[in-house]
Amino acid sequence: MEDESIREASKEVSREFKTLVNSDDLDSLKQLQYLILGRLQDSNAVLSHFNEYSENCFAEVSGDFSRNTRLLRSMKSDLDYIFQKLRSMKAKILATYPDAFPDESVREALDQRPDLEMPQ
Repeated sequence: MEDESIREASKEVSREFKTLVNSDDLDSLKQLQYLILGRLQDSNAVLSHFNEYSENCFAEVSGDFSRNTRLLRSMKSDLDYIFQKLRSMKAKILATYPDAFPDESVREALDQRPDLEMPQ
């Protein structure tokens, strides 16, 4: 008996809700949702394709990146060693011949090149 009254009350509330909302509006909302769903699915497919393409491109060039990175690190190590030797040679020359290199103010006027050792 109680279940029957709850069921009837639910049906009545449902009928009242149906009168509050226009069925044409619901159909329009439903159509818009399907349209948005279709666009989202299309976008998802495009993004999936792009991700696969990007993954393939990365796989093709990752070996080159690794090899070039190792080469650049080796070159940096070599250049660091060369600059170290040059500084050592300059210090020895300055110790032997104090006037061999101009002081800072004259050197700045003569040499306008950027200092490659100093990060900017």
